[in-house]
Parts: sequence; structure tokens; C-alpha cells
Amino acid sequence: MEFKLNGQEYIELNVLMKLLGLVDSGGMAKMFILNGEVKVDNVIENRIRRKLRAGDKVLFQGKSVRILA
Repeated sequence: MEFKLNGQEYIELNVLMKLLGLVDSGGMAKMFILNGEVKVDNVIENRIRRKLRAGDKVLFQGKSVRILA
């Protein structure tokens, strides 16, 4: 899966998860992130509002999202 920033500098991890429908709510995104169930560039990410920029790759429950400019 790919997500285009469309001129934005970044998107926050919790916002991306909610926007793409990976979770039903921001609260669910927060829970999964804090439980260590989300990876960014193959490293467990526990920052809820991690700024994702072009080139980053998010892994969550077997799904992969590449961030594009």
C-alpha cells in the first residue's frame, strides 16, 4: 500500500493509521502503537505522533504502507 503526502512535509503515524482505515479510531491507533505493534522502517515505534516522511515504511498487522512524496 502507498500513501502520498501531496505536498505535505509529513503525516503523523496515528493520523495515517486512522486515515487509511487500519484502525477504527485514534484511541485504537494509540493503543497499538504503545503496545509495540507498529514498526516504522523495521523498528518498533512507540511515538504516537511520529512524523512520517517520504521514504518511510510502516508495518502493522501484516500490512505495509510506504510513504511517498
